[in-house]
Amino acid sequence: MTTGGGDEGPPGTAGLCRCRSPQPDMETRTEKGEEGDGTRITAQLLKASTGEFALESILLLKLRGRGITDLGCLGDCTNLEWLDLSGNAISQLGPLAALKALAVLNLSRNRISSLEPLGSCESLQSLNLAGNQVSSLQQLRCLAGLRRLESLRLRDALGQLTNPVCATAAYRTALPELLPGLRDVDGERVSGRGSELFQLCCDLDSSLGRSPGPAPPRTAQPWVQAGFWEPPPLRRSSIVEEAYRQFSEALRECRELGRRADDTIAQAERALSGRTDPGSYVF
Repeated sequence: MTTGGGDEGPPGTAGLCRCRSPQPDMETRTEKGEEGDGTRITAQLLKASTGEFALESILLLKLRGRGITDLGCLGDCTNLEWLDLSGNAISQLGPLAALKALAVLNLSRNRISSLEPLGSCESLQSLNLAGNQVSSLQQLRCLAGLRRLESLRLRDALGQLTNPVCATAAYRTALPELLPGLRDVDGERVSGRGSELFQLCCDLDSSLGRSPGPAPPRTAQPWVQAGFWEPPPLRRSSIVEEAYRQFSEALRECRELGRRADDTIAQAERALSGRTDPGSYVF
């Protein structure tokens, strides 16, 4: 009888029901946090996202906007070089301390205030922390040992992302002293090639912005005078005229020589065509 309870059905069916029922809970435990309100990084999630069979083979990883709260086993990706975790709900960075090969890290739009684990990422070159909870320069001192760190972003005007520390106007001038290797802060060049030109442009923009009163409307003006791109008229001197004359005479002589050669060849062909004995040809 199949109308009774699940335990009274056929033995194969009852066993199948009992095996399948725990599966959703297992996925929840492996990919969700303990509170069930965020995603936890698991080996299954990493392999499904990258197509790699071994975590050590993952070099580039993009987990943007996944609702991640727990980095889980991310530290097992020991050869990871490029990592994007932007747009999640991450607050703890512990597993990242094991990523010695990590060069580029995007942690924008998270809930991060403590950066201590990043001090062990000795290969880190570019770090994006815009849109987090970094409130003081003291929290950035753990990055001072990163000799390769050249780019740091705490504020992103385009994406309207910032950190509490950015409310202090002097934070941008203090960062190069705290992290001497920095060449780029918030997308602006502060040292190295091009920094002088960048600063000059900033100063020029500032000086133009401080002009009193509204700027009068101006019409666009061409960069060069009218007719600048027109080809100049040909200037023919007596030397150029003589060169043209001699060239024309040489051209006429060549044409005459070509005509004579054609006539000679035609006469020879007519003369040879009248001979029937091949042995009679004389050269």
